[in-house]
Amino acid sequence: MTLSEVSEMLNSITGFKNKVAYRAFPVNKAPELPFICYLDTYTDNFFADNKVYTIIQELDIELYSQLKDITSEALIEAAFNSHGLTWQKSEEYISDEDMYEVVYTVTVNQ
Repeated sequence: MTLSEVSEMLNSITGFKNKVAYRAFPVNKAPELPFICYLDTYTDNFFADNKVYTIIQELDIELYSQLKDITSEALIEAAFNSHGLTWQKSEEYISDEDMYEVVYTVTVNQ
């Protein structure tokens, strides 16, 4: 799955059309909460015979919301599962921004 396909998948989740950005929205251009940002954090490629056989990208997909949003989390997790993506989840409250951040670390094979 390419980054473009990840963007398409995220934009297709109910309630997130045009509420998805790579890394961050431009200053003062973020949509109303909840919204999603995603970024390519690193690769953990499979090597053999001095070649990269499989590119394995690790992405962070971040859900930002005003309150704990279990509905959006369930929709996002269902999208991951339906696309065969493996994922881990962590959460924190960003007090300076008065919002929650749920970070999904997703493995994408190319």
